[in-house]
Amino acid sequence: MKKYLMLAAAAGLLATSITTAEAEPGGCIKYGAAGAVGGHIANHHGVLGAMGGCVTGMYVRHRYRKEARAKAALYDKAHPGAKGSYEEKATAYDVEHSTKPGQMNGTDAAPAGTPAAATPAQPQ
Repeated sequence: MKKYLMLAAAAGLLATSITTAEAEPGGCIKYGAAGAVGGHIANHHGVLGAMGGCVTGMYVRHRYRKEARAKAALYDKAHPGAKGSYEEKATAYDVEHSTKPGQMNGTDAAPAGTPAAATPAQPQ
């Protein structure tokens, strides 16, 4: 019976994660469920894994929202008087500057680990 219950719960989690697309990364529930499964596999520490996953999920979502608010502030500087929530402004900033959620700089920017000498010089 326990085997069928766990199988049904896993199938339910898989079905809901495939069909729903969220704009934000997963929070406490999503990461907590993954942590619980990982903790269960690692010598039956499901509760400890769920707590660690929940904390990780809250931190990831906090970082995402913090970056969205920063992008909204930059959008407000370029477009004073713009209406909308910070999520809408962050999306508009992403569209204008060819960035992705979770990436503050444009796609044509040099990676963070490259030295300045490795990037080509811009003509003046």
